[in-house]
Amino acid sequence: MSSREELRVMTRVARMYYTEGVRQPEIAARLDLSQAKVSRLLKKAQQQGIVRITVAPAPGTNPDLEDALQRQYGVKLALVVDTDPEDEKSLMADLGSAAAYYLETTLRSGDVVGLSSWSATLLATVDAMQPVPGLRDIRIVQAVGGVGDPAASGHASRLTGRLADLVRGEAVYLTAPGLAGSAESARALREDPFTASTLELLDHLTLALVGIGEVEPSSTLAQSGNAYSPAELKTLERQGAVGDVCLHFYDAHGTPMNSPLDDRVVGITADQLRAVPRTVGIAGGRRKRDAIRGALRGGLVDVLITDHATARSLLGS
Repeated sequence: MSSREELRVMTRVARMYYTEGVRQPEIAARLDLSQAKVSRLLKKAQQQGIVRITVAPAPGTNPDLEDALQRQYGVKLALVVDTDPEDEKSLMADLGSAAAYYLETTLRSGDVVGLSSWSATLLATVDAMQPVPGLRDIRIVQAVGGVGDPAASGHASRLTGRLADLVRGEAVYLTAPGLAGSAESARALREDPFTASTLELLDHLTLALVGIGEVEPSSTLAQSGNAYSPAELKTLERQGAVGDVCLHFYDAHGTPMNSPLDDRVVGITADQLRAVPRTVGIAGGRRKRDAIRGALRGGLVDVLITDHATARSLLGS
């Protein structure tokens, strides 16, 4: 076949495939070519500039912001949602919907999933999820103690149980407060056989789903009774704390505070959290920007799901 003739056939194949939507086997049959030849001609058409593929972002998507976050902070994935960051209800719902779809498409059989127990954003995620068929042997583990004020403790159990139901998995509850009254009390709780078995499972997480908190506790956490006192939080703030993940505080660079208060946490340790292969942080809104930036700088999350205004702020734009 001459060069000119090859270009003619290449152009015809490319037009049929990309413009007319004809599948490769049908192109091969119509033009009396092998399927392998059709595939090679399509590849060559791209190399020679006959075909130029561009991707037009769908409305409501932010691929440029997502790519920029991934480059600047080294995360595996960033998902940026169009929403109103000043409307708490819309923010929660939209972040939850994006995170729900992410989970529905990335969960795998055999996953051991840790959940921070007192996150309203995670509850919005689970409430937005659809049942995921075909999964087996998944365990959903409370990563922070789920016992608290009776008026609020249903939040943690609902979050864990609902997600387990959606993936036909096993719910593993951490039947202790997330924050004990003293280091001695926390030590005694960790030594309880049932608590100890759940804590041991946190060494085997394949995925962690976490909220990112500012120093001031969320209403959900405050109502649960698992928040530090105002005086303790003021001390952390004076020492440079900007946020927390699973009740472990860090500064603007993501460096752990290593406060004695950590000894009161009954749940995943900072070292266990860093060892998880995939940690997904779901957070947004103006108030949390410093906390999210610190978590990213410290490598505390591998995947970030946030809103577009926060993304621009994180990029300095």
